[in-house]
Amino acid sequence: MPLPEESALEVAVVRGQSVLTTCRSVQPLKILQPRSAARACYAVLSNYGGGLVSGDAIRLRVRVGEEAQLFLGTQANTRVYKAVDTQETLQHTTGALAENALAVVFPDPLVPQAGSRYRQLQHWQLQAGAVLLLADWFHAGRTDSGERFAFTSLHTELRVERLGKLVLLDRFQFRPGEHIAASPAHFGPYQTMLLLYLVGPPNNPRFQRLAETLLAQQLPERRDPHFTLAARSSVISVAPAREDVYVLRALGLSRADLQPLCEEIMRVLASPELLGFNPWTRKF
Repeated sequence: MPLPEESALEVAVVRGQSVLTTCRSVQPLKILQPRSAARACYAVLSNYGGGLVSGDAIRLRVRVGEEAQLFLGTQANTRVYKAVDTQETLQHTTGALAENALAVVFPDPLVPQAGSRYRQLQHWQLQAGAVLLLADWFHAGRTDSGERFAFTSLHTELRVERLGKLVLLDRFQFRPGEHIAASPAHFGPYQTMLLLYLVGPPNNPRFQRLAETLLAQQLPERRDPHFTLAARSSVISVAPAREDVYVLRALGLSRADLQPLCEEIMRVLASPELLGFNPWTRKF
């Protein structure tokens, strides 16, 4: 069976501005480009029908050229609808950052609905001086309607190579039918999970600024011997997995509980040495 045609997004510096030089959307994916006064390129992923249906297979290739800057987000939450039989919904992204490029990939949450099967694969390659900040965010389901961990399966895999060497491999898989979501060993009372991955050269000022921002989100009382998660609306943990890789993991009772964290990240990204604009200013 032939593979689906690939969507593509390529960014290069033209006259001092990061611009889309290639933009190819293959259904059900749509790539939009809101106007931005900053030198960074702003691209938004959307889809037809308001979500991904059973059997959809999205393949996206992202290339960020030398010295170029890209913010890649989504138009809204990505809903994954109920699977037909054993069909999975697939999103497969491959990305490459050239020397001294900066890419921030920060989609809205994935919302796997009851009976859905979803698989996400991401593979990124970074050259010298390149910095990647990537978010992976999902909800337990249509929680406003009382749906919580009713999907059939969720699988994600992230691989990041820097200078040809694998520096980050993170896999997550959850099947509510086989696990107790409300168990303290899994999600407890929390209904939304946000992961942030930062990869780049440790001596790079942009990497250092973002690493400091992530570390500042740590719970200040985490070292208290009497620290407890009880009655906390959100929990945040940050760790330097390697000198060139930082990982932030956050759980919230709702999206609103993680909003301050996201807004702080966006505020820092608006600084001139990073994107130079806040991508969420026009969003909310």
